[in-house]
Formats: sequence, C-alpha cells, structure tokens
Amino acid sequence: MTHDQMLAHLRAANTEALNALQEGHMPFGALLIAPDKETVLLRQGNIDTVRHAENELARRASKLYEEDFLWDCTLVTTIEPCAMCAATQYWAHIGRLVYGASEEALKSMTGNHPDNPTMSLPCRAVFEAGQKDIQIHGPFEELNDEILEPHKTCWSYETSQLVYPPGLLSKSNFR
Repeated sequence: MTHDQMLAHLRAANTEALNALQEGHMPFGALLIAPDKETVLLRQGNIDTVRHAENELARRASKLYEEDFLWDCTLVTTIEPCAMCAATQYWAHIGRLVYGASEEALKSMTGNHPDNPTMSLPCRAVFEAGQKDIQIHGPFEELNDEILEPHKTCWSYETSQLVYPPGLLSKSNFR
C-alpha cells in the first residue's frame, strides 16, 4: 500500500469516527481494506468502552472471510489499537495495520482520566509477543491534528469531569 493510499484510507476511517461521534459514541473509526489495497470491505465506528471500532471490525471480518484472505488485508484505524484490539486483530489473522495517531498522543489529551484508563502498551509490543509477523504502519504525524481534533470536544475538562458532546447519553459510550 502506498503512502498516499494509507492517507486516503486513514481519512476515510476518520469519517467513520466522526459518524460514531454523531451517533453519540467516542470518535474512533476503522476500515478493513482488501488485498487489492483499495477496496473497503468493512467499516466500523466505536460502540462503547468494550466494543471498540477495531475489535468489532476484526471480529466481524473473522466470521466473513477465510484466514488466508485476511492475512492479505489491512486494518486501518484512526488511533493506535489498544492491547485488546491489537490482540483481536492478531487472532483474526489480519496481516497489516495502518493507524493515524498514537495511543500516547490520545493519552496526552485524556491524561489519567478514569473514563479512559489508557494502558501504556503499544500495539507493537502486543504483536511482538505473538508468532505472526503483522506489518505495522503508523503513526502518521501529518494527520495527527486532523485525527485528534474530534477528541478535543470529548476530553475537555471542567472541574475534573468529562464534557460530553451534545447527544452523548452516558459515559458508558466512552472508550
């Protein structure tokens, strides 16, 4: 996949993240790209604190496609996958990952907030603990601001509390 293709897919994943935000969820988005490096097979926005975009997409993909096919596919996601999502990608046999902003960049926005207890465990460490050679591309600094922008409205502080965007019903929607 070329650099330009990765950027285009990351922007499309960010559109999924913005759609998730409009639906009252946290702004995380993911795509599954076919072996041709162009065709979008699946799209997924974040659902809640356990049903992350990457996790849901990888689970769906593993039910729809054969392992050999998935090994030649790419999971594209706005933010570096957490340990749970990286492990799900690993077990789903998706052979490549492209992510826009690092988990560390997100954590710098959220701090040590109880609604986003980010683990300091890069996805590379999760994949390196396994036996599969998953290709990883990211972060893409040139998209950092664009991808993190929707998170600014979700992780604003007022008296140590999260400020929920309009339409967000409960903090159970948060990652």
